[in-house]
Amino acid sequence: MFSELAWKNVRRSVRDYGVWFLTIVFGVCLFYTFNALENQTVLRFLAQNPKTNIVESIRSLIGMLSVFVWAVLAFLILYASGFLVRRRKKELGTYLLLGMERWQVARLLLAETACIGAIALAAGLALGVLAAWALSAFTAGLFAVPMTYFTFALSVPALGKTALAFAAIFLLVMVYHAFAVSRCRLIDLLQAGRVNQALKGRSLGASVALFLLGAALLAVAYAMLLTRGLLRVDALFWVMIGLGSLGTLLFFRSLSGFLLRICQSRRGFYLKNLNLFVLRQFNARINTTYRSMTVICLMLLLAIGITASSVGLNNTVSQMAEEELPQDVSLTFYPDGEEPVDLPALLAEGGFDPGRDCAFHLAFPVFRSEAGQAVARSVYDAFAGRWGRAAADAFLEREQLAVRPDGEAQGAWVNCWIFLADYAGDKQAAEEAFQGAVTALSELGGYGYTTRLDTWMDLMGTKVLVLFIGLYLGVVFLLASAAVLALQQLTQAADAAGQYRVLSLLGAPGKMRGRAADAQVALAFLLPLALALVHAAVGMTAANAVIAEVGQVDSAASSAVTALLLAVVYGGYFLATCRGSRRLLGTGREARGA
Repeated sequence: MFSELAWKNVRRSVRDYGVWFLTIVFGVCLFYTFNALENQTVLRFLAQNPKTNIVESIRSLIGMLSVFVWAVLAFLILYASGFLVRRRKKELGTYLLLGMERWQVARLLLAETACIGAIALAAGLALGVLAAWALSAFTAGLFAVPMTYFTFALSVPALGKTALAFAAIFLLVMVYHAFAVSRCRLIDLLQAGRVNQALKGRSLGASVALFLLGAALLAVAYAMLLTRGLLRVDALFWVMIGLGSLGTLLFFRSLSGFLLRICQSRRGFYLKNLNLFVLRQFNARINTTYRSMTVICLMLLLAIGITASSVGLNNTVSQMAEEELPQDVSLTFYPDGEEPVDLPALLAEGGFDPGRDCAFHLAFPVFRSEAGQAVARSVYDAFAGRWGRAAADAFLEREQLAVRPDGEAQGAWVNCWIFLADYAGDKQAAEEAFQGAVTALSELGGYGYTTRLDTWMDLMGTKVLVLFIGLYLGVVFLLASAAVLALQQLTQAADAAGQYRVLSLLGAPGKMRGRAADAQVALAFLLPLALALVHAAVGMTAANAVIAEVGQVDSAASSAVTALLLAVVYGGYFLATCRGSRRLLGTGREARGA
């Protein structure tokens, strides 16, 4: 009986469960995607490098962040559950009035929670598998990983971890529902729909003054950021953060009155349809929501800034690797004896033939001169001819070498021998052959070497760490912002249902009332996003100035990924909130003909 009734309630109230369902689906998708790292193409490619443990570091940090993410998702889902209980108080009171015991009502809620939770978990896991595959393909292309490493596979450990994590959240939700039902009085449940929020107003002149003050504080904070830079963390840095936060608070505190003043000056727009009603409602509600809108705006700023910055560092990695090591391999050998050394021949004996495996190679001695360690002029010219004079000068500066005439090198004492080369053909195979051959040099002296692939993989590992953690935190902040905003708007819509019924009695058509409901949701969603985008534009300008000192930022990729996440997560919650608000206010499809 309870199962059948619970299933009917879920089907009947599926739109009421929309935001709760969406929060679980996005949460499950996010949790699985970033816990399925063992199947990530980039990580499997990095794991082949025995010189780095960056893969384990990424997995450890993602594991620790998952605890934080779980706590945030648990809060969001419990917050959404609280809205559902408040929304259905009259229905629950009716059950008690008809003779059901409190434990039976709680059991009914538990069955509904289990039903919708199981469906959302399945949908979230399916979406998470697709998202993990898309993330793997995106990062593989971003870091130019060979496609031989790209495969699609399910992560069974991530599936189990995600299922257990959300089972624990559902258990908390069930406990919350049981506690909420046990604490409610019948009279409060039955009269819940009559409780309305008191709406207060404020002087329009004061609102305009606060708006101008907030805009001035934001301008000062922007100027400090652009002139001082992003990396100077001192007392003035925190003053800048404080001014920006206070300016954002004053902006939202005053925006309703300022917006109302502008719209009132345009009488045709102000008196058209229900614009007067929408603006008055927004003006009154801002007294209690401006703090939350400030927090949501700052969370959106973090989401946009972290996501864009983490994705936008792609070109920097390749450029840093190119500048640090223009050739594929650099080997320095210190022989035990004083006899001349033929490094190409020694490497060929070990299985790496420079004549076959290299497109170009250069072997030369480093000798002592009056100016210290030096190389012959012909060596410098050969280096510059292959890799450019800028790379040659950088190499000499890094190794602290001078350039001397070729004749001076004759008979000079040799300190060490250097071998530089670019691979030919399959670079991965050539790299493996070189690393196998170079170990034989240990019997003849000491050596050290660096390859571009090793350098690139070390830099790429750091970038992958920044990318994954940035995306993880960015999506979490975005999800939290959208979910809290959606639930806030649905709560306000439930409180305003009586006022919309009055509009219906006064003759306002259903379509007009529906557009008014959508306009209120759009104001609440778009205003924090608009200011967050302005904040992010200034912040990214300062961040790009820092990154430009060492490389270039892939702004196209960062903008595309950030816009995609905003469209999917923020846009999804916006549409779900519009549908939910229309249903709560009686302005849905069934009311369009009214």
